[in-house]
Amino acid sequence: MTLESLARALQHGMVPVVEVMSLDGIYKVRIHHCHGISDLTRNDHSALWFKGTGEIRDLMGARGISHGVLTWADQWGDEMIGVESRSLNQEELLAWGTRICFK
Repeated sequence: MTLESLARALQHGMVPVVEVMSLDGIYKVRIHHCHGISDLTRNDHSALWFKGTGEIRDLMGARGISHGVLTWADQWGDEMIGVESRSLNQEELLAWGTRICFK
């Protein structure tokens, strides 16, 4: 989903859940909507990555989105010391994420 398509969807009443996923110092934005989950992309549909959260705050706030959820890449366990892990499902990621404000 590009910023332009997000803006159009918002104008037509879409009320998404915006997830900002932290991946070891870089961030990506995932838009949760009634048709599934879309990554925020450039116009050529390549991944849109951010080096900090300030630009994300400004982009979302400018589109009228006031809040979202900060999540972390699924890194449960430690293979170096043999700690078992399991992947979190999407509901767990959003439920255990940190609520953030874009305004």
